[in-house]
Amino acid sequence: MRRHALLYQLDTRLLLRELGGPLGRRADLDDVPDALVDGIAARGFDWAWLLGVWTTGPVARAVSRSRPDWREGFLRALPDLAEDDITGSPFAVQSYEVSPDFGGDAALSRLRERLARRGVKLMLDFVPNHAGLDHPWVTSHPEWLVEGSAEDLAREPGNFVRLGGRVFAHGRDPYFPGWPDTVQLGWRHPGLRAAMVEELRRVAARCDGVRCDMAMLLLPDVFRRTWGDRSLPRDGSAPADAPFWPGAIERVRRERPRFVFLAEAYWGLEEDLQRQGFDFTYDKPLYDRLVAGDGPAVLERLAEPPAFQDRSARFLENHDEARAAAAFPPAQHRAAATIAFLVPGLRFFHEGQLEGRRVQISVHLGRRPPEEPDPALRAFYERLLGVLARRETHDGRFTLRACRPAWEGNATCDRFVAMSWEGERRARLLACVNYGPTRGQAFADAAFPGLEGRRVVLADLLGDARYERDGDDLCRRGLYLDLPAWGHHAFEIRES
Repeated sequence: MRRHALLYQLDTRLLLRELGGPLGRRADLDDVPDALVDGIAARGFDWAWLLGVWTTGPVARAVSRSRPDWREGFLRALPDLAEDDITGSPFAVQSYEVSPDFGGDAALSRLRERLARRGVKLMLDFVPNHAGLDHPWVTSHPEWLVEGSAEDLAREPGNFVRLGGRVFAHGRDPYFPGWPDTVQLGWRHPGLRAAMVEELRRVAARCDGVRCDMAMLLLPDVFRRTWGDRSLPRDGSAPADAPFWPGAIERVRRERPRFVFLAEAYWGLEEDLQRQGFDFTYDKPLYDRLVAGDGPAVLERLAEPPAFQDRSARFLENHDEARAAAAFPPAQHRAAATIAFLVPGLRFFHEGQLEGRRVQISVHLGRRPPEEPDPALRAFYERLLGVLARRETHDGRFTLRACRPAWEGNATCDRFVAMSWEGERRARLLACVNYGPTRGQAFADAAFPGLEGRRVVLADLLGDARYERDGDDLCRRGLYLDLPAWGHHAFEIRES
């Protein structure tokens, strides 16, 4: 795998629904056309993440259809909503078997082989915090779940549920109500931990990496803070309080040394999860700062240590966030993408992002409205992917470049982001962004070895600008920039 790889997220249910229309029947994973797989590879993606391949049960689907508050959101996204469009959440897992509706494990294996032939690895979900209401463990191993009481159910009906005569907690994080289509797994029970390691091993046998949903909820202090005494095993088992992830990750890697772990992570716990063995963690703070248009805060985030940067997953959208084309005005969108995907780490794109889709679809839905592509945005992303195909942006040396005021008293340089990649054979790339809502000016450090005494050509790979400059001046003063609001360049630097 390339050092700074590209990941492409697809929603399996939406994909197969749309493929099934022309076929006149339900599509499965064998129906994914080679042209789509070829397109993923041709655009330079190293990974395809198939969201939601696992079996979910009818109970989760019934919960999704019974919630008036959820239905309001469904209708906003899909005004012609039909009951069959509500398929239930893929995170209410009943079984880590590929859904029979999708062709089962055999069809997934064949798709994985097709991806692998094109150099694309397969990522799947692992949902460790909770399970579906109709998961077999509800009856076979209730001691592995977090239980409540009748009083809990009466006091907090949104956080507890009665199943088979017992009260269980819904899965949740400490800042929001429970997810009503799930039950909370009891992570202090040693039996549950051993069983989940085995589930993880089975998942790992069918893919090359996993995206671990809400991975930080398993951290011992987070789990105890969320559940208090309810987190203690009810059957007298000694509580397991060591971190789960280091041992589980090590167990998988004994069998699959190159297996990759991506953590969905929030609350500043990203570095903790990296230390526990995760290859990559979501960089939600960078996303939030980009949405806010806060250039100085973006720079502060990018000044974190290089080892942390290399293991961060950068994105402008995913299934949990608003579509980037809706969250960012067009010019800011292009500036944010230039930053997010030209810094180190895992470059994480969402299906439909490259075409400018604007409607965010709930994971509970299996259909989305048609949308016309945005030609200008698609053309921008094609150019950006061309930049990301350059070898130095994966294997080269990254530098966050200093910017200084263009003249005394001009503070607009504080929101300029300048960064470079240097590779073999004097491959040089300098990206510069005015990440702010007004025109700004700055000098960006452009001192590259070998430019002294030479004429230099700067050709913008994201636009049509082309400049000739004196190499000595670039090394001494830097590159003068006068950019409009959200202005951006990705200069290839060549000797004239």
